[in-house]
Amino acid sequence: MDVALVVDRLRAAGCVFAEDEAELLVAEAASPGRLEDLVRRRVAGEPLEHLVGWTAFDGLRIAVGAGVFVPRRRTELLVREAAALIRPGAVVVDLCCGSGAVGAALLARQPGIDLHAADVDPVAVRCARGNLPGVPVHEGDLFAALPADLRGRVDVLAANVPYVPTTALALMPPEARDHEPRTALDGGDDGLAVARRVIDGAPEWLAPGGSLLFEAGTAQLPAAVAALTAAGLRPRVVADDERGATVVVGGRGSRLDG
Repeated sequence: MDVALVVDRLRAAGCVFAEDEAELLVAEAASPGRLEDLVRRRVAGEPLEHLVGWTAFDGLRIAVGAGVFVPRRRTELLVREAAALIRPGAVVVDLCCGSGAVGAALLARQPGIDLHAADVDPVAVRCARGNLPGVPVHEGDLFAALPADLRGRVDVLAANVPYVPTTALALMPPEARDHEPRTALDGGDDGLAVARRVIDGAPEWLAPGGSLLFEAGTAQLPAAVAALTAAGLRPRVVADDERGATVVVGGRGSRLDG
């Protein structure tokens, strides 16, 4: 199949970056029949990343597959802010890890950290274990998945929580709505249901001076900051207009704070 024809079919299906996607699909396909299958599935709405089996994230190639949340480029802000807080030998947790992209990026930026990852979705856990060889990837619901000996020892808790309000799921692109797990998207009535659960549990798991980081929408910031304050964590908000990203940081006081 001619590349120009692939571009035309993708553009007609509404793919904004049709030329770039066509190059990836052509490179992935080993035969004309395989290319036709990939193009047909992409036109039908399957995520490009699921079709080629990987996505670029923070300079890494992260494996993803069917039923796995595709890490967003805006989440690189979460990685940047978390990495700035990490010291050698720090205990770091990638919570709601999905493919393990955040953990992999933090490990690449700060080798030698004591990294753990966790997710409630067994499909995501299998994918994360492939992207995080040698790293413990735990399956379970938020903190219940973590080993008890991490309690009170976590220096950086990066939680890639879902924050789309339930009523807004129907407005998401079909490739996300129909092909990514709802648990990775649905943040409840106001989008902060999972974030609140993480905030409530974080003080018990964070080390003195440790920090919790998660993403939120602009309209959710007042409620997110209020929840952190109520939990005894010091809130800070970081925004990156270029990425369209906002990260909320909650710091636990050090022992010197009394």
